[in-house]
Amino acid sequence: MIESMKEDHHEFLDIIFFTPSEFEKAGGAWPIRIGRNIAKSNYHIGPRTTPFHYLIFVLEGEGTFIQNGHRYSLRARDAFCLYPQVTHEYWSDPKESLHKIFIAFDGKHAAELLARIGLTPDAPHRSGVLTPETASGMRAFMEEVRKPQGGASDLGRLTRFLGLFDRIAKSPATRLLQPDSATPWLQKGKEYMDIHFAGGITVEGVSSHAGVDRTHFAKQFRKAYGLSPVQYIQRLKMNQAKRLLVQTPLTLTEVAHSVGYPDLFSFSKAFKKQVGLPPNRYRTAENNKS
Repeated sequence: MIESMKEDHHEFLDIIFFTPSEFEKAGGAWPIRIGRNIAKSNYHIGPRTTPFHYLIFVLEGEGTFIQNGHRYSLRARDAFCLYPQVTHEYWSDPKESLHKIFIAFDGKHAAELLARIGLTPDAPHRSGVLTPETASGMRAFMEEVRKPQGGASDLGRLTRFLGLFDRIAKSPATRLLQPDSATPWLQKGKEYMDIHFAGGITVEGVSSHAGVDRTHFAKQFRKAYGLSPVQYIQRLKMNQAKRLLVQTPLTLTEVAHSVGYPDLFSFSKAFKKQVGLPPNRYRTAENNKS
């Protein structure tokens, strides 16, 4: 393994650098570099900062990591992360050289990716979370992007990158470390309705997505927002229908289908009950205002 790595004064290093495409940079996070190293006895990084987020796994060996004034012991299967512009320092035990595999990434949602696997600025180290599947996935990522021709495209890099975090997040070793409060269940259900209101969703489906009982969800939703989930979905449909009636030339039937009604009759009946006018009269009245 060392034969394929570049040697310098304190380590053997194998690293691949990426130039992210505009498509990658339009997303929430994208990979910057990926690599692995074997530390020599004098291996010592920092104190310094980095412009990127780093997720680092310990394959073998022992060492020490310091960030934000906190000290952590490093051992095989541990994970630790570096945050941009935060001073960090880490080094290897001279007798138990660190072997690490790592990925650096950037983007406005990069920190959220780390939070998905239980790593935060206040808790940048976790013990025993590296699985053989994750290690194999990172090595496969490296080999795919290393190919000089026919290697990973920007879509391929993103697929591997996000798939890596998905695999880690689903691992039993990290599932319990994910902060439950990252997206409260009530907010999670509301956001689900905000997106999928026209897709034939049910309160049962929403509460299942939020991870709570239907009755409990409906009760707490009404308490928090002043209306039932059914009423909220109905309001979302009507607000979208009003926008479509005024801002587009869609027929009434097309508007009905666009907001999740199977036919014009049921849409018109619901619209008149909610708004006070049939959809055609509402469109005429609003167009006359302008």
